[in-house]
Amino acid sequence: MPQGSSQPPHRVVVIVDENSNPFELGCATEVFGLRRPELGRELYDFALCSPEPRTPMRDGFFALTGVGGLELADGADTLIVPNRPDTQAPRRPEVLDAVRRAHARGARLVGFCSGAFTLAEAGVLDGRRATAHWQWAEAFRERFPAVRLEADVLFVDDGDILTSAGSAAALDLGLHIVRRDHGYEVANSVSRRLVFAAHRDGGQRQFVERPVPEVPDESLAPALAWATERLDEPLTVADLAARAAVSTATLHRRFRAQLDTTPLAWLTAERVALACRLIERGEERLDVVARRSGLGTAANLRLRLRRQTGLSPTGYRRRFGAG
Repeated sequence: MPQGSSQPPHRVVVIVDENSNPFELGCATEVFGLRRPELGRELYDFALCSPEPRTPMRDGFFALTGVGGLELADGADTLIVPNRPDTQAPRRPEVLDAVRRAHARGARLVGFCSGAFTLAEAGVLDGRRATAHWQWAEAFRERFPAVRLEADVLFVDDGDILTSAGSAAALDLGLHIVRRDHGYEVANSVSRRLVFAAHRDGGQRQFVERPVPEVPDESLAPALAWATERLDEPLTVADLAARAAVSTATLHRRFRAQLDTTPLAWLTAERVALACRLIERGEERLDVVARRSGLGTAANLRLRLRRQTGLSPTGYRRRFGAG
């Protein structure tokens, strides 16, 4: 929703069903359900619903009560579907019907972790891209061969259907949705409240096998902090390596091991994020945005912004600009 809009907040509804995972439910509540007084407005109208008055959560640790009935799903702008560890167990027909109705009327659907099984069982993922926890990839492909499963990424944004890998990837996808709805500035504010990385790209791998080194590598954090304060300067990979006191080859290895990206890709993403924040704060001169973000020219700014956000600078300003 654009800043300054008088429309009611976007309504996010989570369906909780028997044996649902409490962690992903907590992630959804943290990202979409909490009040944001520091922003001066509510980002979302949030609700939980369930087909039963009392819903046993995963492994019977506790039961959820006091939430609305399944009819709340019919008013959702974004519907987060149930996820559960027993992926072979069939979902309730009434839950699958609610998912199908939401999809038919154009609501956005979200599946965290094994939520992809719910979406696939409802028949809304055929021919579509999706992901799920890596340990269920083979079972998912066997049951739903018509779905284009991308098993080695954190999350997949396929427009009106979004899915994430297991556990903490729910936070990555949640922040991605906030960034898509409200821009970088707001998403960064939410991530600070969560004490969580503001932007891990969906294409990053779910799991990186790392042997334990005899002498642990030093963190990249000091070099990254140094670079983010100098994005307007002509920084190079060699500059980052020199700051980290390593060779460029070692720097590349550490970026792959710690961030699962390359130094140049990280630097470009940080510059685009800074450009977005400058536009959100009201800077209208593209040459100034390009220079202050280190992207150099307005043409490069247009190219990089569209590649990362899908929007031109004008479209981004119209959607997320101040005022």
